Amino acid sequence: MAETSPETTNVIIIGCGPTGAMLSAQLGRLGVSNICLDKEDGITNDPRGIALDEDGIRAVQSIGRYDDIFTSIGQCMGKFFFVSGVHNDLHHPAFLAMDYSTSEGGTGHVGFICHKQPHLEKSLRTALLESSSSQLREQCTLTAISEDCDWIYATYQDANRHTKVIRGKYLVGADGKTGFTRKKYLEEKGILMVQSTQSAYEETWVAVNWKISLPTPQTHPDFPLWKLGYSSEDVFDLFFPTNFRFLCNHQRPAVCGRFGRPEERLWRFEFVVKNGENGQELVQSDRLNDILRPYFTHPGSRFGLQDVVTFPEDCIETLRASPFLFAARSCNKWALGRVLLSGDSAHVFPPFGGQGLASGFRDACSLAWRLKIACQPGFQPYEALFQAWYQERKQQLERSLAATVENGRYVTESNPLKVFLRDTYLWGLQLIPSWKRQLEMGARASGMCQYEPQPGLHFIPHLHGGLLLPQVYCAPLEPGSLGDEAIRIGFTDDEIFHPAKKGLLQLVAFASSVQELSTVYREIYEVEREQEQSNPYLEVSETTVIVMDTSAQHLPSTEIATRLKTVRIASGKEFSSSPLCRNRPEPRYYDELRLVKELPDSKFVVVRPDRFVFAACKSKDELIYAIKAIQPILHGEDFRL
Repeated sequence: MAETSPETTNVIIIGCGPTGAMLSAQLGRLGVSNICLDKEDGITNDPRGIALDEDGIRAVQSIGRYDDIFTSIGQCMGKFFFVSGVHNDLHHPAFLAMDYSTSEGGTGHVGFICHKQPHLEKSLRTALLESSSSQLREQCTLTAISEDCDWIYATYQDANRHTKVIRGKYLVGADGKTGFTRKKYLEEKGILMVQSTQSAYEETWVAVNWKISLPTPQTHPDFPLWKLGYSSEDVFDLFFPTNFRFLCNHQRPAVCGRFGRPEERLWRFEFVVKNGENGQELVQSDRLNDILRPYFTHPGSRFGLQDVVTFPEDCIETLRASPFLFAARSCNKWALGRVLLSGDSAHVFPPFGGQGLASGFRDACSLAWRLKIACQPGFQPYEALFQAWYQERKQQLERSLAATVENGRYVTESNPLKVFLRDTYLWGLQLIPSWKRQLEMGARASGMCQYEPQPGLHFIPHLHGGLLLPQVYCAPLEPGSLGDEAIRIGFTDDEIFHPAKKGLLQLVAFASSVQELSTVYREIYEVEREQEQSNPYLEVSETTVIVMDTSAQHLPSTEIATRLKTVRIASGKEFSSSPLCRNRPEPRYYDELRLVKELPDSKFVVVRPDRFVFAACKSKDELIYAIKAIQPILHGEDFRL
C-alpha cells in the first residue's frame, strides 16, 4: 500500500542516465531540491554513446567536473575523415576531413571528445551527489504518475518492492525513448514522437564495441610484422588508427574509431543492416567476424609480404554488439502541465553527428534555471515558461539535426553519379585554402548559436539577446598584484558563474584596458545605486569585469576594485602551459577576443545560466533598461518602459 504522506520535493526526475544526472546536478547547484529515480542498480557498464561535442564539454565544466574530462572520461576525437569507395581500407585517403582538435568553436574547448559513457556518468553522478539539494534513488521502478492543481505525484517501487510516493511541483521524464513518462503517461494525452521534417532517414545499424589487447612477440611469436621492426603500439596504430572515420561505402556505410581513454584501447564500429538482413543474426560472432575481419586485414604487399596480415582475433574482446534503429525524431510537445520531457525521451538522432548526448545536456542546462523560477512560491505562468524553453530548444535541435543530416548524406549516399560529383566538388573546393579551412571547421563554421526572435522567448532581441556567449581563457587581476608570478589560468564561465554567487542571471562588464576600469567601475556602482528596488534575479554587486588585454598586470587599489571580481583575457600560449591543457591538444585557432567580436560595441552583458545572452548593452542606460526587463520577460508579462 502506498504511503499516506508522500515525500515532497521540488522536482522529480525519472531516469539517471546522462540527461537526468546532468539536470539533477544543475538543479543542485541552483539550490533546487530534486529527487532522481532510476530503475537500474548503479551505472551500466555498457558503453553506448561515445561522442560529446564542445557544448557538452562546456556543460560538464558547468557542474564542476572539467578535471575529469581528459583524465577519466575520454580524449580528443581529432579529425573526422570521410572516406569514399567500396573497400575495407581504413588508411584510404579521405575526400573530406573535419578537424575537431582545434579550439575555434567559441567555447575554448576542442570540438569533440570520444568518451566512455560509464566514466562520463560516474562523473555526472559525483556532481549530483555533491549537492545537498539532489538525491538519487536507484532500483526504483516508476509505476504511476498523477497530478492535481498543485502537485505532480510519482508512485514507484523501491529495491525492496515497497510502494512509495513522491510529490513534486514538476516531473521531468529523462527515462529514454521507451520510458514510462512518455509511453505510459503522455502518449495517451497526445504527446507523440514524430519523424523530423528535415530527414526521413530511418535505418537499423549494428553498434560494436571492442576492447583491444596489445599482441607482443612473446604472446604471438608468429605475427609477421615483428620481423619488420614493428612494436606492439605500432601494430595497434596500424590496425586501429587515430581519428574517426565515416566510411561512405554505398554497399555498407559504416562509422568507426577509438573512444574512451587512450590506455583503455576501446574501438567502436557501426555499420548499416542491409535490406533483407536481420540485425540480431548479424551480431552473432561468425556473421560479425565475416563483416568486420576485412577491415582489420591488410594485404601482404603493403609490407613486402606474400600473405595477408590480420590482427590477432584473440586480442579482441567484444564488449557489446547490438542492433539499433537510428532515426531523426522529436516529440510534438516537450511539456504538458507539470510534466516535461528531456533527452532521448523528447528526441532521438541518427548516429552521424554525435548530437544525441549533447542535445540532452542542452535540454538540462536550459531547463534547470527555468525550473528554479517555476519553483518559486506562488509562481503561476509555468506553462509559458516551459513553452519558451521548448521553442528555443527546438531551434537549436533543428540546427544540430541539420549538421547531422549533412554528415549522414555523405555517409549513406548510394547513387554512383552523386558520389562522383560530391567527391569531385569537395576536392575542388579544398584547392582554395580559405574554403578548405571552412570545410575543416565542420558545423562550427556557422558560428555561435543564435536564437531567432519569437514572441515570449527569454531575451531582448534588439539588444543582441539569444546569442550563445563565447567562452575564453582568463587570469585573475588583483589590486597591486604583479600578475607575472604563478598566474592561474581559468575559463570565463567559471568566473561569471562562480558557485558563491547568488544571482540567477549574471552581469559581465568589458573594459578594453586597465585604464578604462575606473569608468566601468563607476558606471556599475551608479547602476547599483539607481535601482529602485533589488532585482530578484540579478545582483549587480556580483558583476564580473573582463579586461580585454592579455598584458594587463594589476588593478588600481580602490575599494570598488577590491569588491568586484576582475579578470583579464588570457592567450592560447598561457592556456597551453596551464594544468587545464593537460592531456588535450593545444588551442589552435583560439581567439582571445572572441567575446567582443561576437558582441561589438557592447559594454555590459546580462547572461542567463545556460550561457545565452539575455541582453548586451552599449551604455549604462541600456543596462538599466535590461535589468528592469528581466522579471517581466521571465514571467511572461508585457514589458514597456
